[in-house]
Amino acid sequence: MTGQLTFKPIDLAQHADLCVQFRRDAMACSFEDGAARFDRESGANGEQYLEWLKQRIVELPEGCVHLLEGDQVVGQIELQLRGQQTLGDVKLLYLIPSARGRGLGEALHDYVIQVFQQVGVVKAQLSVSPTNERAVAFYQRHGWQSLGSRPDLPEVTLMELTVPES
Repeated sequence: MTGQLTFKPIDLAQHADLCVQFRRDAMACSFEDGAARFDRESGANGEQYLEWLKQRIVELPEGCVHLLEGDQVVGQIELQLRGQQTLGDVKLLYLIPSARGRGLGEALHDYVIQVFQQVGVVKAQLSVSPTNERAVAFYQRHGWQSLGSRPDLPEVTLMELTVPES
């Protein structure tokens, strides 16, 4: 049983540390050296990541949100638009460990589809580590198709979804 779920725009002034923690954990779930990789790419305090996220929030505020269960932040979504805004990228779909396996991923995915429909995205893409079998199975259950390895990151699988019309 879950409490009331709400989505709130990410407030970096209040939740920067939480955003860094979530992104670092997502990397750790995906790669053997994920946390260290995050630190190498973003700085130990996530400075580069936070600058990147700040830009995403400006470009698509409704695409950078926290999922709250009651008053607790239990998830985070980061979306980005590409091309003529007909291609959307899911940069992060994250739930804290205690929220996993309780059906909350459905709420995250439904929200992503809703935002993409509202802004006119036709195709959505995301990258996933093939070793993160739970995530791969989740995406496949929701109709995402593998496009194979990313050319720039061969250890990562690129997946695509045709966004259903609203």
